[in-house]
Amino acid sequence: MPIREIVTLPHPSLRRKARPVTKFDNSLQTLIDDMIKTMRAAPGVGLAAPQLGVSERVIVVEYGDEEDETVPKKLYALVNPELKITSNETEVGVEGCLSVPGLLGEVERSLAVTVKGLNRRGQPMRIKARGWKARIFQHEIDHLNGVVFTDRATRIWKPEPGEPALDNV
Repeated sequence: MPIREIVTLPHPSLRRKARPVTKFDNSLQTLIDDMIKTMRAAPGVGLAAPQLGVSERVIVVEYGDEEDETVPKKLYALVNPELKITSNETEVGVEGCLSVPGLLGEVERSLAVTVKGLNRRGQPMRIKARGWKARIFQHEIDHLNGVVFTDRATRIWKPEPGEPALDNV
């Protein structure tokens, strides 16, 4: 399980719509394991296969409640994820991205989402997410469609030295 290189713009895999996964084989399991290890080493809270130059519809997200750090982070690995329901209520938040280093941006996203996909073994999953967790899923699913956060940002800037760090998605 090596840590893989995270590609950055203008790498073509970041602008391509990723292919659906059809085989749940050892190659997919290795990809998911490598994505988890790479995301944690970066460090980030989410990673999509296109960020590793792999044009497949796979994401990993690791989320923990910022207000209660005693609760362990929950790890999600989703294959062929789709946003099934998005709330009309939106929120503007600051995002960064491992594939767009050195930039932050304000992005308006749905406050709540329902994500449908398959787990790493091909079994159906449905996840309801709200707040920061919903933002992470929307950000990662965007990567599967060739969209980066700067495409959606209303304001983009380079953080000043000493500006508080932001978890990269």
